[in-house]
Amino acid sequence: MRGARSGKKRLWRWRDNPLRRHDDIVEAWIVLAVWAFIAVGGTIAGVVTALAADQVFAQQRAERRPVQAVLLTGVAENTGTGGVADDRRMATVRWTAPDGSSRTGLTRVDAGLDAGTSVVVWEDGRGRLVAEPPSATAAGVEAGVLGAAAVAALAGAALGAGAVARWRLDERRMALWGREWDLVGPRWGHRTG
Repeated sequence: MRGARSGKKRLWRWRDNPLRRHDDIVEAWIVLAVWAFIAVGGTIAGVVTALAADQVFAQQRAERRPVQAVLLTGVAENTGTGGVADDRRMATVRWTAPDGSSRTGLTRVDAGLDAGTSVVVWEDGRGRLVAEPPSATAAGVEAGVLGAAAVAALAGAALGAGAVARWRLDERRMALWGREWDLVGPRWGHRTG
């Protein structure tokens, strides 16, 4: 019985009621439009964002390749004091580019390695050092997170716009109520304020 009552309370703006104002109907349509936009638009935004991110990560995996490089400078062991220590540091390496030329650049390598150590670095099709592309699993997780963030951003914007519209309706209702009270109040006799 209680569930039926709460359903009626939620749909009160749609029922025929002599006390229902035009603004109540407008507010009901605003609420319906906001939730429909979140449901449909959020789904589309999340899926499109996740697919686009996954496509970018797949392109990175296809374009980037690992190459052997030689560490030109030693990398000190990490001596962090407390907290989470990063076990990778920037160092200078030399590698052979796809065109056969020898190149030198900075990249992140494991800490504690000596100069002359062979390390694996990643390069793009032009021979520039780049970060290792995410694995298919990591890319899927990151694409999902980005899709969820797109849904949250769209939902936040839609709820914010709906809240502003409802706030404006409330202001309008209060102004109308004030004007009506100014007309009716003097007929009631004395004022209390």
